This record gives sequence, structure tokens and C-alpha cells, in this order.
Amino acid sequence: MPRPICFMIMPYSTKPTGAPQGMGAPDKVNFDRLWEAALRPAIDQAGYEPVRANEDIAALIITEMIERLAISDLVLADVSIPNGNVYYEVGIRHAAQKRGCIMTAATWSKPLFDIDQMRQIRYPLPAESISDETAAEIIKIVAAAIPVMSAGDSPFYQVFPEYPAYDPARATAFKKSLEELSHFQQEIIAARASGDGCRARALDLRQRYYAGGPIQKAVAIELLYLLRDCTDWETTLQFIDSLPNELRNSPLVKEQGALAKSKSGDHDSAIGALLELIRTSGDTSERRGLLGGRYKKKWGSSKDPADLSRAITEYEAGMKLDLNDYYPSSNLARLYRTRKRKGDDDKARISAAVTLTACERARVRNSSDEWLNPTLLGAAFDAGDVEKAQELADQIVEDGPARWKLGTTLDDCKTAANLWEEPRRSELIKIVAQLEAVLAGKPTLPDPSK
Repeated sequence: MPRPICFMIMPYSTKPTGAPQGMGAPDKVNFDRLWEAALRPAIDQAGYEPVRANEDIAALIITEMIERLAISDLVLADVSIPNGNVYYEVGIRHAAQKRGCIMTAATWSKPLFDIDQMRQIRYPLPAESISDETAAEIIKIVAAAIPVMSAGDSPFYQVFPEYPAYDPARATAFKKSLEELSHFQQEIIAARASGDGCRARALDLRQRYYAGGPIQKAVAIELLYLLRDCTDWETTLQFIDSLPNELRNSPLVKEQGALAKSKSGDHDSAIGALLELIRTSGDTSERRGLLGGRYKKKWGSSKDPADLSRAITEYEAGMKLDLNDYYPSSNLARLYRTRKRKGDDDKARISAAVTLTACERARVRNSSDEWLNPTLLGAAFDAGDVEKAQELADQIVEDGPARWKLGTTLDDCKTAANLWEEPRRSELIKIVAQLEAVLAGKPTLPDPSK
């Protein structure tokens, strides 16, 4: 009699874990060894026929992969490392079958997004290639958990238990909610575009859309960013403290809370909060960039070389985690040139080039990040690119200084200009003078040749 089929989805070959130090994770994992020595025997011991797609053909025959995901009696998905294919395939199974999708992960794993909130079988994975002893322990854990967890409903069917049928009243309420959210987002955009009226509008939106208690996550995050950018840090912290526990303890809100604490002058508490967030929720370029910024602020007041070097270390880590994230690299060139260690000039040139490239890429992709323009302007000065800086200055005249956050960016541009040797320094300082005139309300740029 044929046994029920368990289709295994997991990475192939040996992959880096990307886990930060101190998590007990190896640098790499041999997933083929994990499959052969532990997961395949565990599935077999639980009474299923273990099937895993061949690495070479799985990507080519997507119809066969979807068929296996939809029809197999059980799907086991290993989410120890963030893997796009695995996440996608988990989503297909969750929608295709009400039950029979189980996730496994190493004890040190920090899965991304909503996956982290879903139940997983956790097992030890201390080394790149597991020993026979570790394999035996994994077999015991996974085989015992499969019959218990296989009966659980997928998150999709927990929301829509009778899918494809659903309650028409619920659909009507959903559409109404989306309409209200769309109107709210229009008000957010209008507030950001209101210039000097931004603060008053932000406070009014907070008053109208949140009086305490439950709140949609999307609404809370939009309000948080608006208060951060249009009011003051004390107001932002008060809003964060008023949020429900679940939202207040989410990684994104914790990041912004740490930033607000630091901007309010409490750099050490912010650093501690960010380090704990990295330890418990994983490493990201954003978190390393925020850490770098806190040490940069400390160095600004302490002038302690150790704070300067720590800021550089954290920004470097953030840049290497994601070269498309221009935030961590955008501060490095100035800090390298300030520190002036051997090799720092070369590092400054590289980091400035990384920032410029990432910013231009984001512009091509029509990024809505309001900090893209000011970051690009600063990167042109950091790179010593006089032609680019002049081109952007001309653009600022057309757009107006507000869209480029010139009031908060110009000091960094001036600092970067003064770090260059002549004649480039004088050329960049002339452009700074032009931008100062724009900020002062003069309608045209002064002639840089005079």
C-alpha cells in the first residue's frame, strides 16, 4: 500500500546563514547533508514518503512544483534562512490546502516577515555539516512533531475557513475599510506637502485617527512616520508609548523608538535598544545604519575617536548587508575623511560611489522615499562630483528646497566640501553658497563664476 507523500521545500547545497555573531549559528549550512541525514529520515519515520525536488530541474518545471505543493499529503518547509523560493512555495501551499504545511527551522533562525509569527518545529543546528549525533536529535524532534502539527489550519484558511466561499457582508466591510484607508493616505500625502503647516496637520491626523486602543498597523505606521518627520521627537515617543503592546513591541516601531530616544539626546539607551533588537530579531542594514547614526551623534558631542570608529564599523556593516540601501553608506565618506587612517581615502571614494549608485537606482525605480533626494545631494558632495552637485543644485531651484530637505542637508554638504583639497574644495563651496541663497529664498542661483 503506497504511503502518503511529504514534499520537502528547502534550500539546496551549502548556503550562508547571514546570522549575526552570538546567535549560536554557523556561518554556512550544508542543506543537502541536513536533508539526507536528518529531515528525510524524520519524514520516513513519521510514516510519509519523503520527496524533494532536484535542484537542477525544480526551477525549470514550475508547473510540476506547484502540482506537488498543492496535491502532496504533507509539505515540510525549512525556513532556517530567508529564502525567496521557500517563502513563495509556503504561500502557495497555504492557499492550496487547508492543512498539512509544517515549517521547520534551526533554533537560532530569525525568519522574515509574518513567517516569524507562525509555529515552527525548532531543532539544533550548531555546525555547517551536522554530526550523526545532531542528526539523530533532529530526527527525534521532527518525527514526533509531524503528526501533531500536520492537522493545524493554514493562516489563509484561518481567515477564510470556507474559501472560495466567503461572507458578502465581510467583503463589503473590507471594501469600505480600504476606501477609508485610501482617504487616510491622501490626507497623509497632503500633510507632507503642506510645508509649514505639516506639524499642525500631523497633530490633527493623530487626534482624529488614534485616540488609544486598537488601530490598524498600516495607519499606526503612517502616523508614526508623519509625526517623526513633521513634529518633534518627544511627540513621536509619546505616540509610540501610547500604542498597543503588540505594535509597540514590533521590530519596526522599536527601531523608530530607538531613533527618537537618540534624537532626544539619550544615545546610550538607543544603542542598547538597537543591539537588543538585532540580537532578538536579526540583523538588517537599517538597524546597523541606525546604530552607526547613534555612535555618530555620540562622537559629535564627545569627540572620542572610539565613538567615531564604532560609527564607521556599524555603517560599514549596514552597507555590506545591502548595497542597495543608501542610508548606511551615505555617512561613511565624511567619517572616513575625518578619521584619516591609512586607506580611509580609498574607502571614502568607494562608499560615496556605492551611495550614488544606490540613489540613482532608487530614482530609476521611482522610489517614494522622501530622503532619497537629500541623500543623493550629500553623496554628490561626498564623491567630490562637482558636475553632479551643480546639476542637482539646478534641480533644487526648480523643485524648491523643501523637496530636498535642504535645511537639514546643507550642513553635511558644506562639511563634505571642506574635506576636499583644492581646487575641488572651492568649486564645491561655491555650489554650497548657491544653495544657501536658494534656502534664503532668492529665486535664482548666483553666478558661480563671480
